[in-house]
This record gives sequence, C-alpha cells and structure tokens, in this order.
Amino acid sequence: MEVITRTERRRIYSEAEKATVVAEASAPGVTVREVSRRLGIAESLIYNWRSAQRKAASIASEPLQFIPYGVVVDADRAQPDMALTPAPVSPKASPPAAATEDLVRPHPGSRPGGIDIDLPTGVRLSVDSYVNEKALARVLRALGHAS
Repeated sequence: MEVITRTERRRIYSEAEKATVVAEASAPGVTVREVSRRLGIAESLIYNWRSAQRKAASIASEPLQFIPYGVVVDADRAQPDMALTPAPVSPKASPPAAATEDLVRPHPGSRPGGIDIDLPTGVRLSVDSYVNEKALARVLRALGHAS
C-alpha cells in the first residue's frame, strides 16, 4: 500500500532556466531523453520549450511591416451615400429565437439613460445606456463630429 502525503505542484521555470535546458539538450551527442531523466523534467516540456524558442527566433528575425488598414475621409468633403434611417421590418420575418435572446434588454420598452444627439447635418442619433462607447465614438468620428 502506498500513502501519498503531499501533492507535487507544477514547477515554474524562469526563461533563463528554460534556455539553459534547451541549450543543453541541443548540444551535439546529447539526447532530450538523457537531459529530461537527469533533470527530472518531462521530455515533452523540453520539446515545447525548444519549439517556442525556435518560433520566437523566427519572429524576431522577420522585418516589421506596416499594413495599411483604411482611410477616414473628412465629412465636409464627402457626403455619405446612404441615409441613416432604419429599414422597414416586415411583420412575418422574425429572427431565430437564439439570436433574439441575446438582444433582449433587461427592461424591454424602456430606455434608461436615453440620449438623442442632433448633428448639424440633420442626422439624429438615439442611444441609451446599453450603447458601446467605442462603437459610438467610431460612428461620430466617421461622421466627422467628434473631437
């Protein structure tokens, strides 16, 4: 009968320890199995560290590149091509039940903290306390009315 008195916890290795073990296992004439048995570390862990070290080296050697994402035009120079009015909803078309559950507000019909924003262009934005601030800021920047 074997009695286990304590549980072994996972050991946390520093980056320096990992680099030393990987360098030792990568030496000519030495196998990962030998190093793992001598140090009491699983072979798979040493292989994972070696793989991570190779990936980090390959990423560090790649040149950095700028990837253009897009351009925001000034709202005064370019007028929007589409109107910001809601599309009519037919009474027969209803979204799937799972999608509507995600969109249900905690207080249906009420708009706590409702805000109406009238822009100089005549566009009116109506939001409530459930609005995503980042999304609202992007909309206002796109319309050219945010500082």
